[in-house]
Amino acid sequence: MSIPTELIGSIPRPKTVLDALAENAAGTLDDAGLAAVLDDAVADTIRQLEAAGSPVVTDGEQSKPSFVSYPLNNLPLAPDGAVIPFADGHTRTLPRLTAGPFRYGAHASTYLTTARRHASVPVKQAVIAPSALSLIYPASGIEGYSQAQFLDDLVDGAEADIRSSLDGGADSVQLDFTEGRLSLKLDPSGGLLDSFVDLNNRVLERFSDEERARIGVHTCPGGDQDSVHSLDVDYVELLPKLFRLKAGRFYLQLASESDPRRVLAAVAEHSSADQRIFVGVTDPIDPRVETAEEVRDRVLAAAEFIPVSRLGTCDDCGFSPFADDVSTSREVAFAKVAARVRGTALAAEALGV
Repeated sequence: MSIPTELIGSIPRPKTVLDALAENAAGTLDDAGLAAVLDDAVADTIRQLEAAGSPVVTDGEQSKPSFVSYPLNNLPLAPDGAVIPFADGHTRTLPRLTAGPFRYGAHASTYLTTARRHASVPVKQAVIAPSALSLIYPASGIEGYSQAQFLDDLVDGAEADIRSSLDGGADSVQLDFTEGRLSLKLDPSGGLLDSFVDLNNRVLERFSDEERARIGVHTCPGGDQDSVHSLDVDYVELLPKLFRLKAGRFYLQLASESDPRRVLAAVAEHSSADQRIFVGVTDPIDPRVETAEEVRDRVLAAAEFIPVSRLGTCDDCGFSPFADDVSTSREVAFAKVAARVRGTALAAEALGV
């Protein structure tokens, strides 16, 4: 396909996985039994993605408790960290680090290894952006472990997380940066967003130009239980600073925007010639499956602003970033993936590429 198309990451977990996670937590299913169920779910997810025509796949995050929390195993944590409110009234609470040093408890490359064993096409790997993990450090500080020390450890860990995936054969590595737009809601001055961009760039600057061409950043206004946390924040306020990130690929939520052409104009203004733009053409929160023709038309609209040589497509967000989110079915998710693939191919044909 001449216009690349990729999913963001997560696919809803089947009931077998949710049941197995609950049984493992209750002590009625051992770790080996849980691992077998998760491996089956990864294999089935990749099989269905390939059947939908996806030229690049992920493991669907079947084994991750959430897109953000996988590195936090075996850390000293309290449950009362930063609270993220969603538009429908529900919240997600991040853990709070209680002691140092900070070390990644798991790296995303372990998920990549499993996925590559089952896949016959390239595999991308999603990782959490260091800016998101920075939120686990408490505002009151930690005695004997300064925020500066924490950030140094976090940068080292994030580099290792990305590098191990690149070295492990990932087609690309995608940093999930959903807190970017949210930061402007928490701090309209933009200071928090500046600090997030600077922190992420401390990591990205450790990679070569060739490596950064394989590293992408995903941004969206959140997506959990069919709700969002920052869709009411003007996207155009985020984009100039977003494109300061030293990454080669950007995966942008767009299908759920009320005025996508205004956003695309800002993308064209602020992105650079060496940045590939993947535009969201399916909305995981909308239960209706888009038609291939709708996807085609969204791609053609994007091509009015972004050169086709720099254009790609994606879903707006993951379909189930948190394991317990069952608001979207697996069947709907795979149908939307198939529509995205077919619609992108239709657009490429219309554009003659």
